[in-house]
Formats: sequence, structure tokens, C-alpha cells
Amino acid sequence: MANGTGKNAYIENYRVGGKTGTAQTVENGVYSSSKYILSFIGFAPADDPQIIVYVAVQNAKNVVQYGGTVSAPIAKSILTSAMDILNIPPSPDVIPRKYTWLDTKYILLPDVNNLSLDEAKDKLKGFKIEYTGEGSKVIHQEPLANSYVKEGSTVVLMLN
Repeated sequence: MANGTGKNAYIENYRVGGKTGTAQTVENGVYSSSKYILSFIGFAPADDPQIIVYVAVQNAKNVVQYGGTVSAPIAKSILTSAMDILNIPPSPDVIPRKYTWLDTKYILLPDVNNLSLDEAKDKLKGFKIEYTGEGSKVIHQEPLANSYVKEGSTVVLMLN
């Protein structure tokens, strides 16, 4: 799912397989030109499937009418939660996603716990940083280290 119409179901460090669908609905025996069923069926991890999800959205409003833009992100959220709950380890040999300038890019958040505030700021270049507490040593970070976050998002540091 790194590329193609299902790329919105891509999950960093996991191999996800799937297929998008976009189908016109029928009204009075005629295909509608404005009403669709948008779908995505996905499974993970692709090399040893343990989770399968099917998402179908009928007559989505105010969005681009494609399964890859509507249903795939919903499936991604479900798959990500299920893999966390089932404690499924990352897949070996993942295919990196090719991002375009329009895509939201997710990157691995470095661990800055036990670093000085200056060292943490240096490692977190490109992120917005907020901090609370007194002192100059990071004792906690949110989001947690080694999680994937949107590029340029806010990282909150607790100092002691």
C-alpha cells in the first residue's frame, strides 16, 4: 500500500495489502452520476495476515468520490488500532512510501528523554516544541518516543 490508489491505508513499518473500490449506485434502473459506494478491503500484515477489514461508505458528502480517499484512511485507522491491541510486531522489508508535496508525511519521533532541553530542541528540529516544568532535563515527552507523527506537529516536553 506504499503507492497506488490505496496509499492512504499505508502504515509505517508494516506491510498492508488491499484493494480500493468506487461503484456508482443505481436509481430507478439507471446509474447515478452523483451517488457512489466507496470501499476499501485491507489486510495486515501482508506477509502473514492476521487482520482483515472492509470499509464501505455510501453516498459520502463533500469529498472526492474515490475509495482510496474516503474508505482507505478509515481502514488504516482500524488496522493500526487492531495491530496495537494484538501487539503485532513491525514487518521486515517494508516498502517505503513515496510522498508527494500534497501528502501528509509521517516521521518517526526521536527519543529525547533524559536529554537537556537544548539537546532535545536540536533533535526535534522541524517540530513545534512546548514544554512545562522547571529544570533543564526532559523527563517525559508526548507523543511518546518512536511513534510516527505528522511532520511539523507539536511535541510536549516535561522538564525536571
